[in-house]
Amino acid sequence: MRSLVCLLLGALFLTGCERDINFTLAQTEPKLVVEATIENGQPPLVILSKSLPFFDTLRPSQLATSFITDALVVVTHNGVSYPLKGYRTSVAGQTLGYYYTVDSVQPGLFLRGALQQTYSLRINWQGKTYEAQTRIPALTRRIDSVFWRPAPPDNPPGKVALYVRATDQPGFGDYIRYYTKQNSGPFLPGLNSVYDDQVIDGTSYEVQVERGIVRDGQPEEGYNFFNRGDTVTLKVCNIDKATYDFWRTVEFNYASIGNPFSSPTKVLSNVSGNALGYFGGYAAQFRTVIISR
Repeated sequence: MRSLVCLLLGALFLTGCERDINFTLAQTEPKLVVEATIENGQPPLVILSKSLPFFDTLRPSQLATSFITDALVVVTHNGVSYPLKGYRTSVAGQTLGYYYTVDSVQPGLFLRGALQQTYSLRINWQGKTYEAQTRIPALTRRIDSVFWRPAPPDNPPGKVALYVRATDQPGFGDYIRYYTKQNSGPFLPGLNSVYDDQVIDGTSYEVQVERGIVRDGQPEEGYNFFNRGDTVTLKVCNIDKATYDFWRTVEFNYASIGNPFSSPTKVLSNVSGNALGYFGGYAAQFRTVIISR
């Protein structure tokens, strides 16, 4: 009886300690979001948008109006400034996106990225100036071969795992980001797409390459495998430290969504003016493999 009374008193005590806590979230002004890249052999590509409230329900119309179309965007290389022109992408009159790149009508202002070159980005928008700088590194990761093996037996039939053999140049400080293209689809980054050379510096190694994904939710089971009959293109890019830090912190935050025990991590940006996002240089190389049926 004494034990029962103690349990009842304990339950009453815990119930009496319950308290509703309500948070009133402060309304903040939208920030500039920058996704800017330049790749060897390719012109710069800049996508600008306004940040959206974290807890809002996103609607297509809201996404369409978040793109910034009235900014002045300039990329500078070796002291020469290249003003970028804005282009709209739409289907049936519905805006799907807006981006800035070189004006192909003016050949004198046409810029393509080159290895071991530094580029500066300047954005003027609503009376404020935002700046960033990046460098396209040298190709320090050599792809020796790309091949496949059957997936482990507990996977659906017809699934295969893609592998790469590569050699890392001696000397710490090499960073990469990889993508895969499946048949005629787009290049998509892996779930964990960026790596440094802390473990494999100066060595030749073999590692599985997971299939790139669209980050629109939790990946489906077996997302990392390819199918027999696929044509797969692997894109491996050397990147600088700032680009590596940006994607490393983005992917850590993505992986921790829904985990109440994860530690908050600030996404590291290399754009000034308290903007979100990054300007990154990519030294890209490609390899294609046809997976037999």
